[in-house]
Amino acid sequence: MTKNSIAKFCLIAASLLALPAASFAGKELIAPKDKVVQEAVKESCITGDIGINVVSQYISRGLIFENQGGILQPYADLYFRVYKGQDTDFLNKVSVNLGIWNSFHSRHTDAGEAVGHGTGGQDASSTRSWYEFDFTAGLAITFLKNFTFTPSYYTFLSPNDGFSTFQGLNLNLAYDDTDLLGAFALHPHATVLFELENKAGNGSDEGIYYEVGIAPAIPIGPKDAAYCTITLPVTAGFGSNDFYAHNAGFGYVSGGAQVSVPLNFMPKCLGTWAANGGATYYYLGSSSLRNFNTAPANDIRDAGNSEWVFSGGLSVAF
Repeated sequence: MTKNSIAKFCLIAASLLALPAASFAGKELIAPKDKVVQEAVKESCITGDIGINVVSQYISRGLIFENQGGILQPYADLYFRVYKGQDTDFLNKVSVNLGIWNSFHSRHTDAGEAVGHGTGGQDASSTRSWYEFDFTAGLAITFLKNFTFTPSYYTFLSPNDGFSTFQGLNLNLAYDDTDLLGAFALHPHATVLFELENKAGNGSDEGIYYEVGIAPAIPIGPKDAAYCTITLPVTAGFGSNDFYAHNAGFGYVSGGAQVSVPLNFMPKCLGTWAANGGATYYYLGSSSLRNFNTAPANDIRDAGNSEWVFSGGLSVAF
């Protein structure tokens, strides 16, 4: 093969090799990009929280149930959103709420008293430390954007037979005044509890409990990443129809400070963790509350007007 023949052959080969690239000219001169599929993050219709608190004494609606020994109070809540409207609608959101709450006492408070075992429950059930188990079921109805009305069924049981099973209807109305007061929002609420069977108070007949309160919250640190939040709840409780013994009207007033610190080192896939602690002062307004369930024989309670409750715990929201 001559030099001219070789040159012609090379020229023809080069032309043939160039054909595929030329045939795709204007189509894929650049390698196709990887296809990125991004699904919109869907907001869950099921949310909730779990947690546990350690308290120095157990006071409920101004009544002292235990003030000595170790007291653990674990809880869990589930919220099922069944409707969501617009902010401009009258009805904005409806959720079904389910919750449980417990109180475990190292002193075996009143174990066996409800079934006549007597003397602090020495012969009571095997669950003597499990003083209370509460179950709640209800609706949370948000309307006019900032009002939430929550009717709930309450039942309080005592696994250690410390008291008879209670059933009641609780109605709560809360107002979110953040739009009105901003960082100085008070978050007021009003509650009415109707005793349907047995007692949550210490009177002799089924009565009605009333509560009003505020809970201003102050975030400390950057707006979107506060180091902690300080809440300053103030609550007052009242009774009628013999909710409190001797048909006392004014029950108590309480005020305190609670600090919640987010645990940002926890993986987000495990929920939103927080540690909390606080102190609450109670002024008991009637002798019926001060003397409630006082046990001079073993001095596990006292009959003072002023009581402090100190608490600490962990919570996880999801």
